Amino acid sequence: QEWLEASGGGLVQAGGSLRLSCVISIPSYTPWAVGWFRQAPGLEREFVAAITRFGKMTHYADFAKGRFTISRDVAVNTVYLQIDSLEPEDTAVYYCNLIDKWPVTPKGSWGQGTQVTVSS
Repeated sequence: QEWLEASGGGLVQAGGSLRLSCVISIPSYTPWAVGWFRQAPGLEREFVAAITRFGKMTHYADFAKGRFTISRDVAVNTVYLQIDSLEPEDTAVYYCNLIDKWPVTPKGSWGQGTQVTVSS
């Protein structure tokens, strides 16, 4: 059973930056593509970005292009999401998940996520 834990969220002012981390634990080590998703209050969860098993390919939602950067460190089983020039509209709970079907279909159940709140 895979287990993913997202962290790094917080309260930031508009224009600031955050780096979210997703630590991945998989009983039988098989690199998976990993994605970030977010859910704002009252809205459905939406795809943000994904990265392939060894980080050679990435895919972004249209709104994420330019301000969001996904990366991974295979050695420490961690995927990152760098968010720059934060906007109040980025306020959401951010989740990570394995990608079942590239690039946007999540695989497993959802963890707790990490809250990002952007003040104007």
